[in-house]
Amino acid sequence: METQNVYLKPVTLKNILKFAVPTIAMAVFMSFYTMVDGLFVSNLIGTNALSAINLTAPVIQLVTAISTMLATGGSAVIMRKMGEQKKEEANEDFTFLILVNVIVGILMCGIGYKLMNQIFAGMNLTPDVESYCISYLGHYLLFTVPILLMNNFTLYMIASEKATLSLICSVAGGILNMVLDYVFIAEFHMGISGAAIATGLGYSVTAVVGIVVFCQKKHLLHFKKPVFRFKVLVNAATNGCSEMATALVTGIITMMFNWTMLKYVGEDGIAAVTIITYVLMFASSLYTGYSYGVAPMISFYYGEQNHEKLKKLVYTSLRVIGVISLITIAASYAFTKPLVSVFARPNNPVFDLAVTGNRICTIALLFIGLNIFASGMFTALSNGIVSAVLAFSRSFVFMLITMMVLPVFFGVNGIWLATPAAELMALGLSAFMFLKYKKRYNY
Repeated sequence: METQNVYLKPVTLKNILKFAVPTIAMAVFMSFYTMVDGLFVSNLIGTNALSAINLTAPVIQLVTAISTMLATGGSAVIMRKMGEQKKEEANEDFTFLILVNVIVGILMCGIGYKLMNQIFAGMNLTPDVESYCISYLGHYLLFTVPILLMNNFTLYMIASEKATLSLICSVAGGILNMVLDYVFIAEFHMGISGAAIATGLGYSVTAVVGIVVFCQKKHLLHFKKPVFRFKVLVNAATNGCSEMATALVTGIITMMFNWTMLKYVGEDGIAAVTIITYVLMFASSLYTGYSYGVAPMISFYYGEQNHEKLKKLVYTSLRVIGVISLITIAASYAFTKPLVSVFARPNNPVFDLAVTGNRICTIALLFIGLNIFASGMFTALSNGIVSAVLAFSRSFVFMLITMMVLPVFFGVNGIWLATPAAELMALGLSAFMFLKYKKRYNY
């Protein structure tokens, strides 16, 4: 079929980048959603409001975790069936999984509203910061269903050879978010709630376009009368559990960072953590975008049992990620002060904290890309267990160890060192798994 020509072409750097560049750009623009909120909030409202965005992050990451699990795991299952020439069944499963997302989104929105006040009341925050937290999260939860659909449609557009459209949606959503942030905060004086609404409407662009696109039967993936297959849901959840674990434990680690910073520095420390998170998130989006871009190719070649193409794809990817890592490290060091100054003025105590922290945390960029790709590769190979072990160890186990140990010896600098140390430990585990399963998958 014509729609599958891209999978039949030779595995060259040029053809890989045709898949990966749009998804890299898309992931970068998606990372702008939160960064733009932080930019407008810190400059137009203040660093207390910026701290509130970080304090709401664990709850938001729970929403992201569920959608990421269903999207990445479901994409792997469906594209494997496409590779096996089970097209009708793949589209039935696709529609079924989208309906699951809608139901889950409604449930999560209701639970979030019920528990929201209790969550922040137990943090011993100042009334000002607690008010910001409730206002931001309360408005963000209104868009739970569009956010879940956005995460799913983004990956399914890529798998359906609509990566450019996915990129256009992400760019359009990012621009809409920026414009509405200014309008709602600066012009309409809606405060931090305006930032949340702007973000939600930005996410909704991909959700709306995705519904329109997948209603058309001419596309590789399209809506069809769904068939409930419990095994499909289990396989999607299993395959995507590593990505869900990453998002979940990221929220837990974010809470740990916040509590530790409150202990050593206070609320200024939380604002500094927020700024550094933006920088690392931006750099990580390059690796995540690349991994998302090549994942359908890995799944397809695995389903097709084309070991030669699979091997070439994996080893080319490792070289690409190595180059991206070196570039991001150099850029982060070179532009540390300008990056931080966008969020906090040099005379603000948050500025010096964030500059020091960013320079230390940048070391992690040597390892993050390879760890993200390793986890994504095993998800695409339908080995959700290994992928989950890698993601959970990297994002939680190793981070928990370094967060508990290093601050005791190095104080605030130990908090910043925790991320590079954890990523280095994770790289060792990724290399071990990569070598262990090499013969099974013939990559």
